[in-house]
This record gives sequence, C-alpha cells and structure tokens, in this order.
Amino acid sequence: MKLVLAVALALTATACGGGGTSAQQAGDGKSFEFWSFTGINQKDSVEDYQKKNPGVQIKLTEVGSSVETAQALTTALAGGKVPDLVLIQGDDLPKFVQQSQNFQDLRQFGADKIKGDYLDWVISQSVAKGGEIIGVPTDVGGMAVAYRTDLFKQAGLPTDREKVGELWPTWDAFIETGKKYTAATGKAFVDNAGTSVFYQAVNQGPQKYYDPSGNVVYATSPQVKAAFDLGIRAAQAGITAKQSSFSEGWSAGMGKGQFAAIAAPSWMLGGIRDNAPDTKGKWDIATIPGGAGNWGGSYLAIPKGAANPKAAWDYIAKTQSPQGQLEHFTGSGALPTTPSVYQDPKLTGLKDPFFSDAPTGKIYTDSLLGLKPFLIGPDSSAIGQEFLNAITNVEQGKGDAAKAWDAALANIKTAIGK
Repeated sequence: MKLVLAVALALTATACGGGGTSAQQAGDGKSFEFWSFTGINQKDSVEDYQKKNPGVQIKLTEVGSSVETAQALTTALAGGKVPDLVLIQGDDLPKFVQQSQNFQDLRQFGADKIKGDYLDWVISQSVAKGGEIIGVPTDVGGMAVAYRTDLFKQAGLPTDREKVGELWPTWDAFIETGKKYTAATGKAFVDNAGTSVFYQAVNQGPQKYYDPSGNVVYATSPQVKAAFDLGIRAAQAGITAKQSSFSEGWSAGMGKGQFAAIAAPSWMLGGIRDNAPDTKGKWDIATIPGGAGNWGGSYLAIPKGAANPKAAWDYIAKTQSPQGQLEHFTGSGALPTTPSVYQDPKLTGLKDPFFSDAPTGKIYTDSLLGLKPFLIGPDSSAIGQEFLNAITNVEQGKGDAAKAWDAALANIKTAIGK
C-alpha cells in the first residue's frame, strides 16, 4: 500500500506540472495526460489516434494494475492534481460515480447524444444519481477459455474447439477435465483457481455482490457461495499452477506452457499474445462453462480539474465510437460495447490466426447475448479481492479450506464496513 501511495503521489505531481510539457500545462487543447492500467496495451490505441490526428501529444502513463490505478486516482483527486483522462476498470467505477462532483459531466461534450450507442446495462453504470455521465465504456469482457492445442493433444484430450467446449458444460466438469489432464501429464492444467474459476463463475449469474436495489448481498447470495466453493474445489484439486494472474510468474509460465488453459475474457487475448508471442497458432478458444458471462470492461473518464478536457473528450469520442471500438477489437480483442457492430462482417467474420483462426467475434458476442446483467456496486472490487485472497491462500497452502468462506466474510466486513 505504501508503494502504491508513493507511485500515486509521484504521478499526481507529474500530471500537474513537474513532468508535463508546456503545452499540457497551458491547456492548449491538443495535448493531454492519460492514465491507464497495465496489461491491455492501451499504447496501440494512443499511437493509432496520434497518427490520425497529427499534432496531438498524449502522455500515456501505465500506472500499474487496475486496482493500483484506481488507488492512484483516489489520491490524485484528494490532492487536486489530476490527469486529463483516466481509464477506470468496471468494478472500480461505481465508487467514483458516487463522487461525480470530482469528474467532468460528459453531457457537456455531447455524451447524452451518443448514450444510445452503448449497451444499456453498461452505460448505465457510469450515470450518477443526478444524471451526470462520468464515463464512456471502452469494452466489455465476454468470456471464453483459451487452451493450448498441443498440450491438450499430449494429454490425449480433444483439440477441436467444439469438442473441447463439450468437455466442460459445467464448472465441475471443467475441474474434472483438469484432473484428467494433470493425471496424464503430471503438469498443471490451469493457471490458478481464483481468477480462472471463481472470477468467471461469479460473473455468470443475474446477481453478484449487490441486489438490483443496491443492497449488499455477498454473504447471502447462493451464486457467490457456489462460485466460491468452485474456486476452493479447483484450488484443492491439484490442477493449478498456483500463478496469480498478471504476476511475473504467470506471464512467464504462459509462454513456457506451464499451464494448458486460462480463462480468457475478450480483453485477455492481447495479454496472451504479448506474454507468449512464440506460441502463435498453438492456442485455440472454446466456450466458457455455462456458456455466457462478463468479466471486466473499462470506462474513460475526465477528472474535474483536467487542464485539457476538450482534447481528452475528442480522444474519447473518436476512439469509442462504434467504428472506433470495432477497429480496436480487430486489433486487440477488446469486445465492443456498441451493439450496432455485433452483426458487422468485420466482427462476425473475424478469425484470429494466433488462436488457430478461432472466430473470436462470434464466440465473444455469443457469450454476451446469453448474459443476464448484474449490478456492480461501489465495493464490488474490494469484495471480489477478499474472496480471491481467501481462495489463493488455500491454493498456496496457507489457508484452511473449511474456514475460508468465513475468513473471507470477516475480511470483507473489515474492508468495507458492512
């Protein structure tokens, strides 16, 4: 936490003066400071925008993880020294929506006129009680499973994506498939139990940590408990590499074949390419157990004290238009939040050579079309993290599986006060 705070303080100082160009400090309308989180290759989007808009200078800072970026933003808002544009992960957004006074109301730039371009249940998350729109969605996280065809073949498992999907109609079947793989190879089947099992399962039902009225229900939700139990079963099954997502070991293990399967929401595809470039053509994509769900998605917001809000809005408007999101999907795999492009041949006909020519557009839009949206609340991120911590502790041999649920509930109550 001390490291995160130190990073945040350094970034806020840079954003307000010390590290910015004179154009940024003066608010020239063309240049701006942009904070993003790591792992999603926002650099490509920035470079593409700058090529199409000569003369614009964007200072992109990848702060850290999505959680660290949200923490840095909180510190920046408290200190009054903010970037012009910030990317906020979906689970972190609600707490900032509650502080809408700290952000530009994007209706002043025309966000209300383009609101209908986006999935209702996605754009509604960024609307404050007074109607202020503080963020525009960049993507949604339709879900699937990425798997190594070469490693599956070595284990005597099918490699055809349709047949692989039939291996795991349920999460219990997914864990059983993992046991078969590990028994045949002596190697880990999946990267970890927390994000590749629990995070997926908990994002597949109509209710998560909050009910539709905004009441906290994480402790009594059958869906949450069932997903947690699945995570614990996977942690105890001996099928995981025990590599926490986005860690250095996880990134390295992906390229070395230390695990054969990984939960792959659409935005994960770029991360697999970046972390394991030499495995092109060895991966394929199958449907997620249960068929539908959404993990993740992000929003672009402009803090109230931004020096260059118009330049930041121009970036949002051009990169997050339906066509802009479609172009980004074809390059990165980030699934559009704009349903008008879901039938576009560029999306429906897209086949990804890195993933054995998998029809990624069809796979991910199908996973969204079967989704029953759930409410994300201001503490969803913190709640999910404590459940993840409890499962990871069991996986690492540091926690008691029989006491993990109660331990998670106690830690959540300490973290959020309810």
